[in-house]
Amino acid sequence: MTDSRVLLFTGKGGVGKSTLCSASAVAAADLGLRTLVISTDPAHSVADVFGIDASGGGPLPVSDHLDVLQLDSRMLLERSWRSVQEYLLKVLDTAGIGNVAAEELTVLPGAEEVLALLEVRNYVRSGDYDLIALDCAPTAETLRLLSLPEALDWYMRKIWPVERKVVTALRSPLTRTTGVPMPGSDVLDAVERLHDDLAEVRSVLTAPGSAVRLVFTPDAVVLAEARRTLTSLALFGYRVDAGIANRIFPAGADEWRSGWAEAQAERLQQARQDIAPLPVLTAPYRSQEPVGVAELRELASEVYPDQDPLGLPEAEPPLQLERLGEQIVVVLRLPLAVKGDVDLAERNTELIVTVGGYRRVLALPSALQRHQVVGAGLADGVLRVRFLPKDQVR
Repeated sequence: MTDSRVLLFTGKGGVGKSTLCSASAVAAADLGLRTLVISTDPAHSVADVFGIDASGGGPLPVSDHLDVLQLDSRMLLERSWRSVQEYLLKVLDTAGIGNVAAEELTVLPGAEEVLALLEVRNYVRSGDYDLIALDCAPTAETLRLLSLPEALDWYMRKIWPVERKVVTALRSPLTRTTGVPMPGSDVLDAVERLHDDLAEVRSVLTAPGSAVRLVFTPDAVVLAEARRTLTSLALFGYRVDAGIANRIFPAGADEWRSGWAEAQAERLQQARQDIAPLPVLTAPYRSQEPVGVAELRELASEVYPDQDPLGLPEAEPPLQLERLGEQIVVVLRLPLAVKGDVDLAERNTELIVTVGGYRRVLALPSALQRHQVVGAGLADGVLRVRFLPKDQVR
């Protein structure tokens, strides 16, 4: 079985990403593609968009070739984190915290969204669907979530091997000395399983068949966040294949509507210039909110004139390696980034790139581990970092 294609829809809260994710899924299903819509947004707005109750625990058919899944985060937490939770409950009980309060404290922040991504991985790998459309949380939460697999990978490579050895060797004496139970092998194994699972999630979401669609409205504040999001997604290695400008006012005879239409047209033109060569699709401001398959189908026909939500050109990978004579060049696409926002550092076998408030630690491939940075430059949204073999650096 081949893996499913994955489309992630994200954007500032309230811009209509759930609606456009659902409309795109309807269009794909109409083409005969087996399609699943999953929401990693705790608000679960997708069920409201389809006008259904999707709390049954499994994929719910809503039309031919189209299912909707509202994940039961409590069930996922029980299934995947029980050993970790039981350990934390023992620690909290030793500290004298009541059982009810302890149960609440052991629900780790962000755990629900992480487990939702693991479930997405499972459906992608299953081969039961041709397309999985993800309604992601608002952009800030999505960026934190998408950066987690690589951040945990750094921790597991650098810190975890030592920690595991220490805990295993000192478990009994530390428990006797402190009175606090040390984690057992089942807890340590659960952490390692999480690392392996999230590595697979990242592999799925950065594969050539996966892409992000950035949803925005042509408003100054929303566009500013969309620009930052585009740069940050590229920093973390995620492909963006299009922007979708939602709630576009039609031109009108009255002064109020004409003013809005003109202001939006200016911002839309700026957005197209900013994210070029990526296309900017548009969705009109409708007289009422689209709810249900029929209205979503009508909306999709306006967003995708050729009726094919998968017909866009494949996005280029944000990170590539090039050869320039004896030099190897790391090419990292950072659309809209400017020199003052980018900081670069080299540490052992890692390249640390910081853009704005986000940092990515790139583990250098083996081909570069005996090389040294000899120069870097940012131009037209592309960061180029040049390496030479250490024995050739003077």
